[in-house]
Parts: sequence; structure tokens; C-alpha cells
Amino acid sequence: MISESKEKELIKRMEALGVREADIAEKFIRAQGHGGQNVNKTSTCVYLKHLPTGIEVKMQRERSQSLNRFLARRLLVDKIEQTVMGEKSRIRQQIEKVRRQKRKRSKRAKEKVLQNKKNISMKKASRGRVDETNE
Repeated sequence: MISESKEKELIKRMEALGVREADIAEKFIRAQGHGGQNVNKTSTCVYLKHLPTGIEVKMQRERSQSLNRFLARRLLVDKIEQTVMGEKSRIRQQIEKVRRQKRKRSKRAKEKVLQNKKNISMKKASRGRVDETNE
């Protein structure tokens, strides 16, 4: 169900951060909520704990255990990366990008945008219909 490229990418990220499979404690728990008989009979919820850092992750998004294992590992690696790399982590960079996008524009930038808008509206207004009654 998981593509090989995604799995290889996860393994590379784990190696880059120094996360080994031996450092991860893994448990399977019965999931809760929707899913009916599948949820009641199988342990699809995955619990991971990275022993050196103490970071814990629980994943029960999907109905299949194998997919939840992959998603849990990916989430664990994201959390470890965030604590290890701090400001340089991918998640932190995305948060900063959104913050910059939402930041209020300067007065000069606003004037530039409004001037551009005015130019476009003037251009559109000059595209009026040609009157064909003067033939």
C-alpha cells in the first residue's frame, strides 16, 4: 500500500537524524471510534516511543495496521526533527512562511498593488464596444 519511494525517503530521514529501529518501542492497541467490526477485532492503532528522547506518537488514522505503522513513523521522525533541528526544521519553516504571508503589507506595497489594480481597471474600461451605427 505504501510506495517504495516514500518508504525509502522515510528510511533516509531516519538515518540522517540517527533514529534506529532498535530505539523505537512499538505497541499495537485496539483502535477506538468508527470502523465497526474491523476496529473491534483487530489492533490497528500503533503506538511508538522513541526511547532516547522520550517522544511518543499514537496513530489510528487508517484501517490498516501497516499504513498506520508507516504514518506513525513519519510523524515520529517529524517530531524528532523538530526538536533536534529547532529553527531549521521543515515544519518550522512552513510556519514561518505562513506567518510572512499573513503579515500586514507595508504602505508602499499597498500603494503599488492598488496602482496596479487601477491600471488594469482602466485598461478594461477602454475595451468598450465599438458603436456600429455611424456607417
